[in-house]
Formats: sequence, C-alpha cells, structure tokens
Amino acid sequence: MTQKIEQPTRTLGQSSKALPVVGLGCMGMSEFYGQADESRSIQTLHHALDIGVTHWDTADMYGPHRNEILLSKVLGERRQEVFLATKFGIVRGDNGSFKGVSGHPDYVRQSCEGSLKRLGVDHIDLYYQHRPDPSVPIADTIGAMSRLVEEGKVGAIGLSECSADTLRQAHSVHPISAYQGELSLWTRVHEGAGNVQEACAELGITFVAYSPLGRGFLTGSFEKPSDLSENDWRRTNPRFKDENFRKNLALVEVVKDVATQRGITAAQVALAWTITRPGNVITIPGTTKAHRVTENAKAASIALTAQELERLNALPQASGARYG
Repeated sequence: MTQKIEQPTRTLGQSSKALPVVGLGCMGMSEFYGQADESRSIQTLHHALDIGVTHWDTADMYGPHRNEILLSKVLGERRQEVFLATKFGIVRGDNGSFKGVSGHPDYVRQSCEGSLKRLGVDHIDLYYQHRPDPSVPIADTIGAMSRLVEEGKVGAIGLSECSADTLRQAHSVHPISAYQGELSLWTRVHEGAGNVQEACAELGITFVAYSPLGRGFLTGSFEKPSDLSENDWRRTNPRFKDENFRKNLALVEVVKDVATQRGITAAQVALAWTITRPGNVITIPGTTKAHRVTENAKAASIALTAQELERLNALPQASGARYG
C-alpha cells in the first residue's frame, strides 16, 4: 500500500485552508513538453493523491481544454481529495492558435462554466485570471469573479503574472487568496521592494510558485538543446537556446553539486530553495511521472543549511528571457 508523504502545510491567503507546500502542476500532461501519454498521466494523478499531493493546478488553455478533461477522469472518482485550481484569460482557437487575452465579465462567466463542465465538477476551489487584460479594468474582471464566489461556483480568487499595483487594486474589490508567478533559482523577477512578493506579504496573499524547476532545466536532465524532442515548446524558449543554454548549464552545475553533497537530487535542492523564499510560498512543480511526484513531495521536508542557501542565493538569474 502506498504511504502518504507528510508535508508541511501553509494556509491559503487569509483563510483557514491548509495546503501542502508542494502541489502538482498538470500542464505538461497535455501540451508543450513533448508527446502526451494519457494513461501514464492518469496513473500519476492517482499516485499524487495516494501520497498526499492534493493541490492540482490546470488551466482552460492547456491543450487547449484537454488538460481539464484529463483531470476529470480522476476527479470523477476522487473529487473530495483534490484542492482544484484552474485559470482563464488566455484565449485560444479550436486549432490551438493563440488569440490574445480577455478579462471581460461575460468571458469570465463563460470560461468558468466551460471549465466546470470539462472538469466534471460543481465548483472550483481556486480560480485565477491567467494573464491581465489591459483593455478591461481589473475591477470589472474581479467583480465578475466575485459573483462566481457568491454563487458557490468558485471558492477563492487568484491572479497570475500581474503587477503589484494591479494586485492591490484587485484585492480592494474582493479578497485575493493567491498570486501565481514564476519563481525559481533562475527566475526571481517577483522579488524585491515594491514588487509582487512584497505586496503578497502585505496583503496576506499566498504566492504560488510555478516552474520552480526552471521548466526542467534545474533538474540537470539536459546537456544540450537536442535533448528536447522536436515538438517540445522549450526548443523555442530563449533560455534553452544556443549561448544561453551553455551559460545556464553553469548555474545548474552548482545546484547539482549542492545536491551531491547532501545526497539528494538537484530537483529537490531547487524545490527546497523555492519554499524558503520570503512570504507564504507554496509551489506546483509539473511532471508526468509518478516517481517524480514522490521525489518532489519529499523535497518539502528538506531544510537547506545556511551555507547551502548562501551559495544558492549567490547564483545569477538565468541567461535569456523567460518567454520568446
């Protein structure tokens, strides 16, 4: 019988809801990182619940739509075990084309209804605006999201990749429980005075760190760009290309060295570092493999030493832009 992995927990926003510090990002199970394997992903999702990784993160644009449908095949049996987060706002065509962003109130409701149907659930625990829409006042978008809370279709509201000012404006309309942003050893753009992490700490908002493993780079799995499959989105990412790739390998070598000296994996070092960041931080590393879910969950209880943290904190951020 699979045993639960005991993780520290942190509360969601100003609520009493406790979440494990390491959850599961589900995007790669359906798109972007090479060929998807639905059967393996379903096994991985069941395994995640078996060991206590109960916070799952998806979005309507992953697939598009296929990721939510994938999760529904497990949620149908085990909905009560999952803290379910999904996102709206990045608009895609049926052929997968990217058509921009929308925060229009009508689109908020339309998107929520679509996600509820695809996921096969009657409520979403945490509903994010995936990206801000500069053409729609944030108060209008949050107003529409708050009505979903009032109706019981959504439990809590989150924002992703917006500015600190936008976060504060949104929070003045309705309590924001979570902010989702990229945070890892090679991405620290949200840290510092006046930045989003400071706003989260000030307002009591949980910071949910996505891509804590640098889209897999920080695990030490890649030696050259050709290690990625032809249909892997990362081949187009500046950090995985040419000279940037070579420079970033030097950063990973330090992570691997710390891991070797501790007898743990590079991924566990990267995750342990992420959850030590200031504020109420939890993280959602993505994987399609059950044994990686176990490895990641065990990182939650690893305490890095002061010397290790000093060495890791001294690393430069990644060479290359986050997106192309």
